[in-house]
Amino acid sequence: MSRAVIAVAGVGTRFFPVTKSLNKCMLPVLEQPVLAYAVADCLAAGVHEIAIVTAAGEGGRQVRHYFTEDHGMKEYFAARGWQEKYKPIAHIHDQADFTFIEQPRDGDRYGTALPAILAADFVADQDFFLIAGDDLLLRPDGGSDLAELAAANIAAGTRGAVAAATVTGKDAHRYGIFSPRKAPGGHQVLDDLLEKPAAYGAPTAFINISRSLLPADAIPYFEKLAPAANGEFQATDAIAAFARDRDVLIHPVTGRYFDCGNTAGWLAANIAAASARGLAVPGQTS
Repeated sequence: MSRAVIAVAGVGTRFFPVTKSLNKCMLPVLEQPVLAYAVADCLAAGVHEIAIVTAAGEGGRQVRHYFTEDHGMKEYFAARGWQEKYKPIAHIHDQADFTFIEQPRDGDRYGTALPAILAADFVADQDFFLIAGDDLLLRPDGGSDLAELAAANIAAGTRGAVAAATVTGKDAHRYGIFSPRKAPGGHQVLDDLLEKPAAYGAPTAFINISRSLLPADAIPYFEKLAPAANGEFQATDAIAAFARDRDVLIHPVTGRYFDCGNTAGWLAANIAAASARGLAVPGQTS
């Protein structure tokens, strides 16, 4: 059974100054925080052991409070007959076993690779999903992209898999791009990572959406990382290094991807979620 490591330790500079007091992963998409959607996808994929890597301080406290049972609040809702309102959070508390790991802010190393390094003991000898908690996949059909990622990995017989959204080639310069190659079985596996390529000739591109499924023996690739040119220890560099030794499947997702770490992406996610639920969105025409 796989485990999941969800990274939410970033300071949220694109949302600053509100993120001085509010973790960006706790920003709401409709009535649930962005992070709750990732947790729900884990549960739908049958993953119940979840490590959330938080920052120190207020942002981490908010995450721990939301994902830890508050018995007083539960009793308060029950006494007023509001069990239906409480059900979404009760489902999370009933189904998931959370481990909270604090990522230091004043260390010598920073970047997206640190959550996997810090969670090495939690991962132990299990396969694990590595997920950015501020990215969102909306599935109005109720499906689970993580479940499909795991199933595709098994079907392909690969040692790991990365989820990818698909964009037009002309938009590739805005993203980190998975460059594929054909494996002997015909599957598209990761050959290289291109960071915001200035020119991209193909009509479509697979973009990195910070969701991967890796075996425990990928952890040393994170631990051996050298910093990138910008000084960050990047998870994509570790995954690319692992992919040079083992086939890592590129799996296009079904869900609609939103980067909720920036204002435009977060607003678009709210509008899409509202539209999917049939809610009227002011200023939107049918």
